[in-house]
Amino acid sequence: MLIGKVKGSVVSTRKCERLVGNKFMIVEVLKQHVQTGGADQIIAIDKIGAGIGDYVLVAQGSAARVGTDMEDAPIDAAIVGIIDDGTGLE
Repeated sequence: MLIGKVKGSVVSTRKCERLVGNKFMIVEVLKQHVQTGGADQIIAIDKIGAGIGDYVLVAQGSAARVGTDMEDAPIDAAIVGIIDDGTGLE
């Protein structure tokens, strides 16, 4: 699981049927997390209503699909929690 900060959203007019109706957010991964393969930002599906500026918990891989009840969808990262207090995270 990663900790990141939501920086923006992604608008997609065409996407896989299993993804229609879902929101995608740009998440800046905090520097101390190295599990992203060196990426500073990732795109994560958001089923819990995170907003720009929120600190979030992000699950990746099969945990992202299971955590969103979308086991058969092409999801690699999902926002699974909003952190209430981000003091000291950056």
